[in-house]
Amino acid sequence: MLKSLASLLLFASPVTVGITAGAQQPAAPLAPMIRDNVTQKVAAHTWVIPDFDRVGVPNVGIIVGSRATLVIDTGMGPRNGEIVLRETMRVSRNAEMYLATTHIHPEHDLGAGAFPASTKMIRSRTQDRDIAESGLALAEQFSRNPVQAELLKGVQFRKADISFDGDYALDLGGVRVRMTAVGPTHTMGDTVFFVEGDRVLLPATS
Repeated sequence: MLKSLASLLLFASPVTVGITAGAQQPAAPLAPMIRDNVTQKVAAHTWVIPDFDRVGVPNVGIIVGSRATLVIDTGMGPRNGEIVLRETMRVSRNAEMYLATTHIHPEHDLGAGAFPASTKMIRSRTQDRDIAESGLALAEQFSRNPVQAELLKGVQFRKADISFDGDYALDLGGVRVRMTAVGPTHTMGDTVFFVEGDRVLLPATS
């Protein structure tokens, strides 16, 4: 009986080891991608693409007026920016488009290159200084992860078409968005956005 049991254990051990070894293999890292087709209307003029608590993914704001549209945050790299642009076009037919970011971290700002050249970039001057001082240093740190490196390949910060100190109000037609530079908090150039008619606040987030 003992001999039979020993033989059974000896036979089974390679299978057991194989299963254990397989279970210990790390899962491939997930790309920090914004999700398609999940955009939610939260007020009369305001839509949000939720982050679903996914690391490296921002909550994206889309504010649509009768004349123009403002997008807040872009996701990490042009592939995410393309998703945000597609989602924006699903809720807005405005040809005039503005883009702003809550701060300059890669997952919030470095998808801007996917937007048309006609898009007007709005930045506080503190964001401009933050970019001038730190450049792409954080993007280079993110790129140590090969998945994120692929998303960030060749990215550059988009230059501001409109720069402001302190506060700036943007009239989109029937709705106005007030932007306030509140940094340094999370970064030197944090900016918050208040959609006045909708009473929606879109704050800087990590």
